[in-house]
Amino acid sequence: MSELTQLAPTLTINEIVARYPEAIAVFDRFGFDTCCGGGITVDEAARRDGVDASAVLGALRDVLDRK
Repeated sequence: MSELTQLAPTLTINEIVARYPEAIAVFDRFGFDTCCGGGITVDEAARRDGVDASAVLGALRDVLDRK
């Protein structure tokens, strides 16, 4: 299983950014806080902001596949 397939909505924003700093651009695009609010999961941030978590993860995979 590749590392990218392990991206899950249960990971925190901070965990993903620590592994993949280029993910910041994706989180910024969706309006997710990567600083003080980074301690919540992608799923929590998506629900809070009315965004589809699978869309965020798909965008992350797209960016990370290009590296």
